[in-house]
Amino acid sequence: MISIRALECLVAVVEQGSMTKAAAELHMSKPALSHQIAAVERELGTPVIERLSQGVRPTRAGEAAAAEARIALAAADRAVLAGRQVAAAAGGRIRVSCAEMMMAWILLPVLRDWRRRFPQVELAVREYATAELMLEAARSEETDLSVGPRLARPDQRVEVLGREEIVVVASAEHRLAGLATVSRAELAGEPLVHYGPGEPAAGCGDLPGRPALRTGSPQTAAQLAAAGLGVAIVPVSAVDPVSVSGAVIRSLDPPERRDVVVSVAAPHDALLQRFVSDLKRCAAPVSRQFEPSKVGLAV
Repeated sequence: MISIRALECLVAVVEQGSMTKAAAELHMSKPALSHQIAAVERELGTPVIERLSQGVRPTRAGEAAAAEARIALAAADRAVLAGRQVAAAAGGRIRVSCAEMMMAWILLPVLRDWRRRFPQVELAVREYATAELMLEAARSEETDLSVGPRLARPDQRVEVLGREEIVVVASAEHRLAGLATVSRAELAGEPLVHYGPGEPAAGCGDLPGRPALRTGSPQTAAQLAAAGLGVAIVPVSAVDPVSVSGAVIRSLDPPERRDVVVSVAAPHDALLQRFVSDLKRCAAPVSRQFEPSKVGLAV
């Protein structure tokens, strides 16, 4: 395999028509230059230059090889430039998978900031209603990083962004409205609105209760519960104050919380490292416990 340096030497000799001038241009000695040209000739199995009384002249094989060498050298320069741009967040692509309820709380501020600061970086975002769907996308290598609840991906680096509370949602007329917090015993026999494939409620799979409805997302589960179709146990990020306006929202007793994490497929990638750093900085100031009028992370 011919080295990049050998190709540079071949192009310089052909363009300069002189070993002396080519060596000076490349800041190397003539013997070293001759060694590189000899390496090219061994690889091609034919001479690439003819030595004249004054200077050198490329053979037809040398001219053909030099023409392709210029293309290869330009491609090598572009490869270096692309790598440097990505490392400096001046180019590249990031594919983000996000639990849809995390978009507004964590991801949106970082996306907005990156679009302003790094317009050359392509940001591709996919939202998923459940953690199971997001995990499936991560396994199929369709994503560079995932933001949401902790997923079972031992092959990826996981960093905790914060913790969010699991809360109970019911209609305003429900008996739970008279309680400050809701214990597990209070939920015994209650019709529960389940969501996701087989998961009764995030972080609370062993809660007492009987299934009433099943839906595809925790946001919808909260809305159905607010409408009086059962009780939902959902992460607080799934509670939209507008869509569940007037509903009963209560903390569990004892409290239930789950980690919110970012999972990175290539933890040593400089571009992803920078994005993760901004995610952590964005999430760090959010340190709120659940309040009826406020939802978010508790770190």
